[in-house]
Amino acid sequence: MLAEQKVQGRFAVRGSTTCCPPFQPRSFTSEGTASIFEIDPINDLRWDNLVLSHPQSSVFQSTQWLKALQSAYGYKPIAVTTCPPGVPLSNGLVFCHVKSRVTGERLVALPFSDYCDPLLDNSEQFSALLRCMQQKLKDSKAYIELRPRTGNRYAENGFRRAAKYYAHALDLRKNLTELFQGFHKDCVCRKIRRAEREKLTYLQGNSGDLLSDFYRLFVMTRRRHGLPPPPLSWFKEVVACFGERSQVRVVYKQAEPVASILTLSHKKTLVYKYGCCNVDFNQLGGMALLFWTTIQQAKWAGFEQLDFGRSDVQHAGLIAFKERWGARRSEVDYWTYPYAETSLPLYKVPIVKRITTMLPTVILRAVGTFLYKHIG
Repeated sequence: MLAEQKVQGRFAVRGSTTCCPPFQPRSFTSEGTASIFEIDPINDLRWDNLVLSHPQSSVFQSTQWLKALQSAYGYKPIAVTTCPPGVPLSNGLVFCHVKSRVTGERLVALPFSDYCDPLLDNSEQFSALLRCMQQKLKDSKAYIELRPRTGNRYAENGFRRAAKYYAHALDLRKNLTELFQGFHKDCVCRKIRRAEREKLTYLQGNSGDLLSDFYRLFVMTRRRHGLPPPPLSWFKEVVACFGERSQVRVVYKQAEPVASILTLSHKKTLVYKYGCCNVDFNQLGGMALLFWTTIQQAKWAGFEQLDFGRSDVQHAGLIAFKERWGARRSEVDYWTYPYAETSLPLYKVPIVKRITTMLPTVILRAVGTFLYKHIG
């Protein structure tokens, strides 16, 4: 298990991706003003080019993320654009079709993503594409959910704000000394020094052994929060689809994993997506060492930003943790049309969370395997 490469080790590539059957583009007319084309973003090679070139794109719009969603949960990805077949894409909105007897039917941009901005050139395209998607919902009980980081044009297009979050990002264009000086002296710097004294070991890669260690800590962490974990199959699909662009990073005390994160990369941004730890070892500073090593590696690899991901506005502890690293806060609003709740109400019931903390691991994992395909 501990034969993985250390800080300057190679990245391993594992897994394969699943291709969809050939998809034929369809065209629509948005209120007689523009032709809208529906495409398959996984198999249309133009989509990757748009995601790589557009300044508002994120890792969640990549074909790798879409393939993982389709393989793990069966969600069908679709994108709409004003660009006809044979023409390079200059704009697009991407969704996954989530169809559940438990939580209803909806078009989500995008499931399990922290945020997902429209990839557009101008406001006319924005309104036309939104009208197209709204027309698709006529005579249907389904709804649309959007998760943009920027803009407030949604209300004027019939959408209502359904939830609010914070996103945090750390600017990596400073040198390492400047970055370290920007960390909280007690809550970050002191813990990094403690971890170094404890001689904790940092390993990374995407092998099955590292993923197993990560998932064991992840189940432990989710139980502590009163929530079931996503199925292991989801993480396996993410690692398989992203290959070198996914890294499982684990800190050990001797052979015992004490903290772990899973990161994804997109252009010049390294994305912290999942994190977990064993609280029995918190005093050792494992999570602090984990992030500091990740920041150093990101600098060496040429990344310009570390994305700390989304936080619930009421989760003061998580927000404070990110800001102690010098990460800057921004707002993310989730919008729906017609208006609908964006989270599973069951998760907010205190008695359910208390029961979850007492479930045997095998049952807790089974509950997560059942629920997450319905959550999206």
